[in-house]
Amino acid sequence: MNERLSALLDFIALTDRLKHVQRAARSEGRLENSAEHAWHVALIAVLLEGEVTPRPDMGRVLSMIALHDVVEIEAGDTFAFDEAGLLTQAAREERAAEAIFGRLAPDLAEKFQALWREFEAQETPDARFAMGCDRLQGFAQQVHCGAPAWAEVGLTRARSLKRMQPAIDLGGPFGVMIEALYERAMAEGLLRP
Repeated sequence: MNERLSALLDFIALTDRLKHVQRAARSEGRLENSAEHAWHVALIAVLLEGEVTPRPDMGRVLSMIALHDVVEIEAGDTFAFDEAGLLTQAAREERAAEAIFGRLAPDLAEKFQALWREFEAQETPDARFAMGCDRLQGFAQQVHCGAPAWAEVGLTRARSLKRMQPAIDLGGPFGVMIEALYERAMAEGLLRP
């Protein structure tokens, strides 16, 4: 086997570790992991593709979704409302992106880092669509599991809106679905007013 394919096999084995990165949301009484999150974000993207205009380039969107949390293998997952963790998140994830993607052939390392950075920068319609799906999934997962992580930090609607507003601002299905989740969260006492 050539060096390129060997590196791909090593990368596949490395990225399997994403299944062991735990997130703050729960699923059936246990912590959700980042691989489950990424799969669910991808499913949401597939479901919403036809609900937005212009239609996203799903190859790019799904690539960004598949790659956006791979850095958590080395950087760990940072809970959206962990103020201390958020201060170091960008630097930790940048170092992880260089280390993880740098294990690939130079052309793939460059391509994957560019897709990861595009998702992080949120400057293209495809990246914003992928972000909307990511935020929708995380918010919905917290609502569906009863939001114990929100309770731990005493999360208010106003504070959560700072994170969710970019997804709401996408319009279309995002605003409607997120508002429905807010209504449920408030009715169930999952968020403080």
